[in-house]
Amino acid sequence: MTVRTAKSAITGLRDCVLVVDDEILIADLWSMILEDMQIDVCGIAKTADTAIALAQQHRPKVVLMDVRLEGSRDGVDAAIAIQQTVGSKVIFITGSRDSPTIARIQAAGPARVLFKPLGEGQLQDAVAAVIRG
Repeated sequence: MTVRTAKSAITGLRDCVLVVDDEILIADLWSMILEDMQIDVCGIAKTADTAIALAQQHRPKVVLMDVRLEGSRDGVDAAIAIQQTVGSKVIFITGSRDSPTIARIQAAGPARVLFKPLGEGQLQDAVAAVIRG
């Protein structure tokens, strides 16, 4: 299944990034890297529900999304909901390389998929490329 976003959903996106990870130290690190790039971080979420709510509130151009999150829903669930309602581009960052997880990520239509551990340069390059379009 491929996620399709309605054209009207992608209008009005802000030049900011939403960071989604259940590990606050990792989320803070990603945020610092983005801020060093002069990119506005519009929020940090630890759960899918919070990520969806923040995306709908802030309408970020890009979402950095971990797969495993706190709560009953994961990052793939959040990404699908965000893409359908907001139209943000999602960069998945995951430590999971198992086939079922990768298949779910791919079905969500990611802008990029990065694997942990990743270097600062990898994150910067991916975010810059996705923001440029």
